[in-house]
Amino acid sequence: MLSATDHKAMVESAATPVTAPVVIVGGGFGGLYTALALAGRRQHPPILLIDPNDRFLFLPLLYELLSGELRSWEIAPRYDTLLAGKGVAWLQDRVVRIDSDNGLIHTGAGRQLAFSRLVLATGAQANSFGIPGVVEHCFGFRTLADVERLQGLIRKLRERARPLQRLAVVGAGASGVELACKLADQLDGSAIVELIEQGPGLLPLAKAFNREQADRALQRRDVRLRSHTQVEAVQADRLALKGPGGQEHLNVEAVIWTAGLSFRAPEIHPAAPVDRQGRLLCQTSLQLRNHPHIFALGDIAHVDTENSGVKDSGVEDSGVEAALPANALPANAQVAFQQAECLAGNLVHSLAGEGLEPFEFNDLGEMMSLGVGEASLTGGGFTLAGAAAYQIRRLAYLARLPGKAHQLKVAAGWLADWPR
Repeated sequence: MLSATDHKAMVESAATPVTAPVVIVGGGFGGLYTALALAGRRQHPPILLIDPNDRFLFLPLLYELLSGELRSWEIAPRYDTLLAGKGVAWLQDRVVRIDSDNGLIHTGAGRQLAFSRLVLATGAQANSFGIPGVVEHCFGFRTLADVERLQGLIRKLRERARPLQRLAVVGAGASGVELACKLADQLDGSAIVELIEQGPGLLPLAKAFNREQADRALQRRDVRLRSHTQVEAVQADRLALKGPGGQEHLNVEAVIWTAGLSFRAPEIHPAAPVDRQGRLLCQTSLQLRNHPHIFALGDIAHVDTENSGVKDSGVEDSGVEAALPANALPANAQVAFQQAECLAGNLVHSLAGEGLEPFEFNDLGEMMSLGVGEASLTGGGFTLAGAAAYQIRRLAYLARLPGKAHQLKVAAGWLADWPR
């Protein structure tokens, strides 16, 4: 980590574009991994990462945190620990406005910071679609606080074990399916889990093998899938539904919402073009259109995928999905991982006045958690399900955890737990 003096000089001086840092807004997969990749380059520019949270969250393993298979420190390390000695300054703040013409950003705490190049990696948020009661009454599943709330709910339902207790999970994409399996295992029959999907079936974007394995996993746990069913309103203890049989009210103990994503970047002046969902329109170099000094990646970026190597791909278990335009990359961790390395190189090229490289997505397949100790995976013509797939998935994500030091620490913890 930079010294306090260096940090203050970097973030609060009226630096010129030549000496100002590369500022990365958002410390999720795209932002953090871009910062680490850029810091690994020789003679890299000053780097400032801005995020309002104090911890990075490895979303694909949030399900294992819920079930107690992993611990919070393993999937949610602190930024100050991750970035120590890396040459990356971290500022706990939120960017609210970007002045592109003058190379300045404005933060929620009132700071005005200069940048030489700006990276937007602000991710996505849950989308309520304006349905009454969703914001007020539904549980989410994107933060550590969400996990703690759900763990408390599970304990309460197990302790009182009343008949016909029911949880509803809305959205049968990857996040909803994985969450429903973990919940059913944790509840162990003390409550019914209903999976509600507006479309014709579960996992519309997944590979056929994973879809089949998910269907079997749900059936084994007696998770009830309601397809072609639309949520019209949510109350504290019931759902108003419209399905094949008409309108219905479903009594529930709680509703977990995984039905979609919304995208909103900080305010940019002059305005940057966005798609109909609010994702920033980017060239294949990950540059924003009409803003050569600003880049975007991850969920918030709609990359021009023409000639970018994009194929029809599945959805990795990185959170809830949204219906995306046909030519948009999937909103998942796999894309952000790959974009980070490409973007780090393009930032160096851009600062040197060199040509930029196009991003090409390489679909490595998909992995899904399907309950405690079970998973399904497919990629490169290879398919596997069950306990072996669960271990492979864990090892694959171990290799993707940020920083070698954290990977080794987590690996040591897993080896210590192995006899149990």
